[in-house]
Amino acid sequence: MKPVARRQRRPARLGRLCLPSHPSRKPLRPSGCAAAAAGALALALAAAGCASPAPPGELERHVAGTGRPLVVFQSGLGDGLGVWSAVQAGLPAAITSFAFSRAGYGRSAPREGDHSPCAAAAQLRAALREAGFAPPYLLVGHSLGGLYQFAFARLYPAEVAGIVLVEPTHPQQWPRLQHEAPALAAVVRTARLAVFSPTMRREFDDQQSCLDALGTLPAPQVPTRVLVRGRFVPPEAGAFERLSRALWRDWPHLLHTPGVEPVAGAGHYIQKDRPDAVVAAIRAVAAR
Repeated sequence: MKPVARRQRRPARLGRLCLPSHPSRKPLRPSGCAAAAAGALALALAAAGCASPAPPGELERHVAGTGRPLVVFQSGLGDGLGVWSAVQAGLPAAITSFAFSRAGYGRSAPREGDHSPCAAAAQLRAALREAGFAPPYLLVGHSLGGLYQFAFARLYPAEVAGIVLVEPTHPQQWPRLQHEAPALAAVVRTARLAVFSPTMRREFDDQQSCLDALGTLPAPQVPTRVLVRGRFVPPEAGAFERLSRALWRDWPHLLHTPGVEPVAGAGHYIQKDRPDAVVAAIRAVAAR
């Protein structure tokens, strides 16, 4: 894909869940249980942001700063590059940062085929090389994008200088969610059918593909930080909160990190609620 800089379109939102923009359909306004379900889904799987069509072969991106290291941002399910705008703006000019919209999001054209974490990592690697950015990279990923950067680090450890994960999706999040929070899992399945864009459905359906193979690969021994939310609000409190806290304890076994770091005052979108915390983590990893 040929990367091109484009301005991102503002999506239409349903509560905290983003719906695909459509000229013939007005955004719905939920209330009561519908709003609660939308909020639970948005924060459980980061199903936010919407796709906007672009000519085939184009990949929306935004590059800021000059110098090393190269910070590479990977967004969550449904999100384009815009979710990183405050973080990119807060980084010093001496650090180059690369944010992009995956195929099917923002103004990047959709694509067919494999949408697994391994495929996402391979496509990011190819896009960076095509844009002329050589490794090593400081990987930053949010939500499902965190899982994609985890895959990148396992697949290409020699190309990784550091890792900052922001409320990352754990490799076992969806299997455990179905077992330990079945009511929320049912909401997710319903939204997959009724709300998700085609690209979101492909990424959601393929999120477990290739993860078993990744488990046999060593994690790179590089500076790593894992930032997690500092607050849960209804309908996140309860089964989803308990599951999240249990999965947090597993990250030191998956990457070379002493543990997760809760960010006070932040929800799932730490990069929006507390961009300063994400900037500080990136600068700390870059300095090591």
